[in-house]
Amino acid sequence: MKPDRILIANATHARYLARESNGTLQLLETFEHPESRRKVSELVHDKMGREASDRSYGGAAYQPPTDPKRKEHLRFAQELSDYLEREALEGRCHALAIFASDPFLGELKAELGEAARRVLILARDLDLTGFELPELQQRVKQELLPPER
Repeated sequence: MKPDRILIANATHARYLARESNGTLQLLETFEHPESRRKVSELVHDKMGREASDRSYGGAAYQPPTDPKRKEHLRFAQELSDYLEREALEGRCHALAIFASDPFLGELKAELGEAARRVLILARDLDLTGFELPELQQRVKQELLPPER
């Protein structure tokens, strides 16, 4: 089954496309997540470091390392997966292909809901976000071809 909807994404930008029966792509939606491009110092509001583990004197615990950029990637993955879930539930998407950069593809797949997982027919670790529509159309067509034997 050929996909009728295609998501092209990385951690900061995504395009949701419809694939017509003749193979042409039509842009349906664009998503931007500029927070993923910010510096870590711009994302956090407090200093990282020591924190009292309880109300007693002495000793301190260190917070486990948390990557603010990864949190933003996960937020964007959740936003996209919510959109894809609605599309699948409302019957607008019957077959979905996702082309996304690694590790964002894994983060996105982990967030997909049940309806979106049912319509997902292809997930490729491939960042196509930098291409304009004509070039993107050729690359998607090439990726959807069955492998040569």
